[in-house]
Amino acid sequence: MQLPDLLQISVLSDLCIKSLCVKFHRMRRGGGALIGVGTKAEEEERGVAAQMASFRELRGNDYWGGEAWKCLCMVREAAPLIQCITNFVSMDIMANTLLAAGASSAMVHAVEEISEFTALAHALCINIGTLSPEWVFSMKAAAVRANELGKPWVLDPVGVGATRFRTEKCLELIALRPTVIRGNASEIMTVIGATTTPTKGVDSLHLSTDALVAAKELSRRAQSIVAVSGAVDLVTDGKRVLGVSNGVALMQHITATGCAVTALITAFVAVSPSRPLEAAAFALAVFGLAGEIGHEKA
Repeated sequence: MQLPDLLQISVLSDLCIKSLCVKFHRMRRGGGALIGVGTKAEEEERGVAAQMASFRELRGNDYWGGEAWKCLCMVREAAPLIQCITNFVSMDIMANTLLAAGASSAMVHAVEEISEFTALAHALCINIGTLSPEWVFSMKAAAVRANELGKPWVLDPVGVGATRFRTEKCLELIALRPTVIRGNASEIMTVIGATTTPTKGVDSLHLSTDALVAAKELSRRAQSIVAVSGAVDLVTDGKRVLGVSNGVALMQHITATGCAVTALITAFVAVSPSRPLEAAAFALAVFGLAGEIGHEKA
């Protein structure tokens, strides 16, 4: 089997989504694969695998795998320059992810450089992981500059809801209309006010399917594509929903995988700016497949 055939992407109808939600919540309550003897990590991995299997039962068009592979080839051919204003934890991981995909990265955040450098970059990635007032100013300036130049930019609302400052600044960035917003379920639900559950920093307390209604609403309000990471990644433009089930449970225990995939989404959107919904799903699928291959070889 060729690698494009392993990319698990599907258009999800309302009926498919309802079926997924029912199955996932049965697992959560103990009626499915989460029940068993073993460590918490083992049970979690079985649960994630079962969620992915449920999704794959609904998988439809094999066309998407080939399209995702074409988009990766476009990244390799164009080698887009991605400007990243991101956190200290993930800088090198994001840079290496982009390099491995065939893109280039630059961690440029000084406000004195924003006007010139954002004009040079093909796309902008903003990650609010380690915030400061100075960096927020640079983030806003870069987003405004990208909008002026008609260049795509992607926002990762890391840990939104943890503090008032972080939430306020995240909402101010969203008001600048990012091309794509990529977060975990808890982050997306917090942004839209769909949960009052206390945040757990950068970790999600919800399934991706829990956040689907919030993601659609956020997409409509922000006029942005919204991607929700989870065992099954969901990407929506407020109406259509694409589901991606590549990846392994271990990936959620590796630092900065979320940050890295946001950078990859930015690269994919850079070469396919007219199809941000599809480009975001393609990046998630390719990143997840890379995790599967790495897991097999480990």
